[in-house]
Amino acid sequence: MQRAAAIIGSAIFLVIAPGTLAVYVPWYLTHWHFAPPLFPIAPVLGGALIVAGLPILLDSFARFALQGLGTPAPVMPPKRLVVTGLYRYVRNPIYVAVTALIAGQGLLFGSVTVLAYGAIVWAGFFLFVVAYEEPALGEQFGDEYKHYRANVRRWLPRLTPWRR
Repeated sequence: MQRAAAIIGSAIFLVIAPGTLAVYVPWYLTHWHFAPPLFPIAPVLGGALIVAGLPILLDSFARFALQGLGTPAPVMPPKRLVVTGLYRYVRNPIYVAVTALIAGQGLLFGSVTVLAYGAIVWAGFFLFVVAYEEPALGEQFGDEYKHYRANVRRWLPRLTPWRR
């Protein structure tokens, strides 16, 4: 039952939070209409960010439910620290993926507005992680999180996977 609740909770949170930030708002700003490219390869780069960001987002949410037995939402946090998959490379793959999806749409659709919105979202993520998430994870997981935090960077992925 715990795993089922984590899967359902993660799916709901996926639709509400990243769905709103990375799908609805960019759609609202662009209606997914193509404007002239911001620079010659912008649409290709944007498409690549979207193609890379979506599986990162989905894999990270699945790991929270299946391995962490919780959700990325603070109201139903994981019971176990998730340090597998892409979490071996970067501590915040969900935030990286959402930012990549937003930036990708800005580049793909030629929208400076969406790119500016993406910068604001990333700044919000940064503040949330530093002010709330990292201290909360430190309290919840103690030395396990401290060791993980010392070995895996917050935003820029490692070149090799971290092993405990």
